[in-house]
Amino acid sequence: MFFRSKDPSALAAWYQKHLGIDPVPTSPTMTPWITEPSLTVFSPFDQDTDYFPKDRAFMLNFRVGDLDAAIAELNEAGVESGELSIMEGVGRFARIHDTEGNPIELWEPALP
Repeated sequence: MFFRSKDPSALAAWYQKHLGIDPVPTSPTMTPWITEPSLTVFSPFDQDTDYFPKDRAFMLNFRVGDLDAAIAELNEAGVESGELSIMEGVGRFARIHDTEGNPIELWEPALP
């Protein structure tokens, strides 16, 4: 995933600290970000959607195993979260924003 940032180093550090996402390795001793095998969602939205802020061209979505624990940990670290929402058969969702205001949706998939 690639996107523009006002301060790429600081933003990468925020994602690493709060979401455990390692930046692109710059040396052989660094570990790349590895995810568990699962689905990837690619979903262009209508330009008038209210699913995420109109002043943002994208929203990131990350799967989490325990949404309540993830939100509690983020809140404790000073990251504010929105209300939890549920989509029947899909899972539970919560929204946060990174330090540059980019919307991030945390998704705990529904159990099969």
